Amino acid sequence: MQTKDIPLHDIKPLIEIQEYSLYYFSALVIFVSLIVLLLSYLLYRYIKEKNSFNIRAEHLKLLKALDLSNTKKAAYELTLYGATFKDDSENHAKTYETLVHDLEMYKYKKSVESFSEETKNRIETYVGMLDV
Repeated sequence: MQTKDIPLHDIKPLIEIQEYSLYYFSALVIFVSLIVLLLSYLLYRYIKEKNSFNIRAEHLKLLKALDLSNTKKAAYELTLYGATFKDDSENHAKTYETLVHDLEMYKYKKSVESFSEETKNRIETYVGMLDV
């Protein structure tokens, strides 16, 4: 019969090893998550800006495509769409007010004649000075 009290000389007791891989992995996951969130946010802003509706650009496009042969409709549209740009500068406001004053004789009547050459020149000057 053998005894169980055999002394073990070459086996050492357990020691604690400093293991930091969990911390490194956690930091890496947080860093990658922040990068992904940042890229997602930038992509969202890019798409939102690309698809945003610019009222100034739309009104400028409508003013440039205005049909001056239909005098009454053109006078109303110039008054409506031109107001978008009147606050850009003092010169824009002055030109817009002069143009609206000239267009008064073409509105509020059942039948109107065509634009005079002076009024057409003012319209072209006002539309030409606009920018988005």
